[in-house]
Amino acid sequence: MEVTVTKEEIVKTEALEARYKRYKSILKDLTIMSDVFMRNVFKKRECTEYVLQVIMGKKNLRIIDQVLQKDYKNLQGRSAILDCVVRDSDGKQMDVEIQQDNEGASPKRARYHSGLMDMNTLNPGQDFDELPESYVIFITRDDALGYGLPIYHIHRTIEEVSEDFKDEAHIIYVNSKKQDDTELGRLVHDLHCKNAGDMHNKILADRVYELKETQKGVEFMCREMEQIYNEGFEVGEKLGIEKGELKKAKEIALSLAQSEFPINKIAQIVQINIDVVQKWINENKSVAQ
Repeated sequence: MEVTVTKEEIVKTEALEARYKRYKSILKDLTIMSDVFMRNVFKKRECTEYVLQVIMGKKNLRIIDQVLQKDYKNLQGRSAILDCVVRDSDGKQMDVEIQQDNEGASPKRARYHSGLMDMNTLNPGQDFDELPESYVIFITRDDALGYGLPIYHIHRTIEEVSEDFKDEAHIIYVNSKKQDDTELGRLVHDLHCKNAGDMHNKILADRVYELKETQKGVEFMCREMEQIYNEGFEVGEKLGIEKGELKKAKEIALSLAQSEFPINKIAQIVQINIDVVQKWINENKSVAQ
């Protein structure tokens, strides 16, 4: 039986092939500081484990559960997608976030993430004392807190007596600009590397090589980038515009910009005025400088 291929189908196939060719060239420049690449590096649990071992200063840290890009909701139905939520062998819960701009790593966002984890942890009937010790960890491209330190540890204290409040809720900021000759400095250096051969840590380097240099890894990453492209169209079609959707549109726009899509194409995909998209990109670049 002869299969008839329409002109429209041929055009779609050619457009897809052109995008995949572009994705392959984009992939060469991605680093673990890119959302789309980070979440795929972290799909190999040993990579997440190593990152947390360094940040937490605990070489024997082991991950029991890991969830990537999960949508967590609060009681009012508002949600946030957390990059990587893990539970270690001590029962501690950690949310690891790669952030390209200060807005995405604000203190109140950290507080919100911490609350979301708590709200989605206890089952009905469980006591509050069963809440696990929790950490929200922001790995930021810029020095989000501005004190020039490589890492910041935040927790509640009782001011009058300078004692720990002992609610076991912690926030950590990692300043990835501080690439000194320490274990943490070498880690953040690796997070910014485009090439596996330039990396210090073998676990991360092997995963980066797999995703960038093997046929299977490259094809997988192309499919991931195509999904982002399609999500952009879905968001664009919905736009009324709800506040949450505007934030999602911005995230997709910045991901596409990071993947070197032309600005006019990005604006078309997310259906946002090109001047607004340009403003988002400029703001994101200024943070990185």
